[in-house]
Amino acid sequence: MLDAAVSQQRTKNYLTQIKWAVVCKGGAMLASFLAIPLMIRYLGQEQFGVWSTLLTVMSWIVFFDLGLGNGLRNKVAEALSKNQAVLAAAYIGSGYSLIAVLGILVWSIVIGMSFFVSWQSIFNTTVISEPTLRMTVNIAVTFIVLNFWMGLINALLGAVQRTSLIAFGQLISNGLALLLVYLISMSARATIVNLALIYGGTVTVSNVLLSFWFYRAFPALRPRLKMDRQHVQPLLSVGIQFFVIQLAVLLIFTTDKILITQLFGPAYVAQYEVVFKLMSIFTFAHSMVTTPLWSAYTDAYHRGDLAWIRKILNKQLVIFGAMVVGVVILAMLARPLIRIWVGPGIAIDRGLVLSMAILVLVTIWSNIYAYFLNGVQKIQLSWIVAVAAMCINIPLSIILAKYTNLGTSSVVIGTSCALLLPSFFGCVQTFKIVGGQADGIWGR
Repeated sequence: MLDAAVSQQRTKNYLTQIKWAVVCKGGAMLASFLAIPLMIRYLGQEQFGVWSTLLTVMSWIVFFDLGLGNGLRNKVAEALSKNQAVLAAAYIGSGYSLIAVLGILVWSIVIGMSFFVSWQSIFNTTVISEPTLRMTVNIAVTFIVLNFWMGLINALLGAVQRTSLIAFGQLISNGLALLLVYLISMSARATIVNLALIYGGTVTVSNVLLSFWFYRAFPALRPRLKMDRQHVQPLLSVGIQFFVIQLAVLLIFTTDKILITQLFGPAYVAQYEVVFKLMSIFTFAHSMVTTPLWSAYTDAYHRGDLAWIRKILNKQLVIFGAMVVGVVILAMLARPLIRIWVGPGIAIDRGLVLSMAILVLVTIWSNIYAYFLNGVQKIQLSWIVAVAAMCINIPLSIILAKYTNLGTSSVVIGTSCALLLPSFFGCVQTFKIVGGQADGIWGR
């Protein structure tokens, strides 16, 4: 009877998180959409392409946490499922302390290297001066590393199954960013330095507010900033595996803009970004359904509630079917919608829309099983497959770009082909685990 009550409460909380995530993420996405035409008009197409690429490059820093954020999320969720709040707080304290050390190290290295790098060469542009690019990079690095540490609050909110608050944080940061971008577009000279200050500052404000809420709501989880070896070692053990997966995903998804910049020029990144933003409505919507499941899977798995897991996975497949229909319809309407949204100044190729639609569907299918495997910490096969996909992605994208007439679509097609590996193996491993048939590497 107790197990049934726990299962019902887990489902109720899951549905609550989705409901509020829809509201908050919907608002966050709307703010993000409204900001894009403002930024394009403010900076111009080429400078906007540089800014978009810069954000992609800077996001790489976040992945130098050695996977500790995801490792911390799993360890805290596991401890709480066993009613061990003291252990959870110890993991949190060690996680914050270790991330602080890593953050300071990464910041020092990147800031030092920035003075010896030709940023104009990296971004393939001369419309922005070298000193301005360097200043923008240094501002972005500083804010990213700061939120590299403060952003652990998102892992903790996931661990306590309050993922709707992560969406609320995105709403705060995106809403503030939209307001400030609008204000500077009306009164300031166009410079990407202003955007670096705005986007870094708004994310920081969001993380500060979420941290205050979390530690007031869960006082038992307030940590002492101390690195304890017995807690650091498990975090690193799990974290390193997540780090390999994160690094592979990083290279698969974020190198598209770098490749387009180098192969076709930064102006083409703006086309890619607009199509990606439109089609990512569905990955964004799907994340509202799947994000609360990560720690819910952790809780259910450690309680032996496989029936609940099977039920949720079946519902995920139904949702995927509905999303296939939605993606097809949006792909058919994409070009006129983009003209209304950002104006006629950016020409969008049909092939780019079609290839992006395929990428979105492959990504959603892969995420259905990735969230389950991450939640139950069966990720040895995942990181092996992710590395294989990473090794395929860039060479295949370059080959398609150079030896076909597909244009920017070639880069997107290369990414989709690489993702077929984790999509297939993740599906097979999940059903082996849930069916009690996993052995060897399938069960790890």
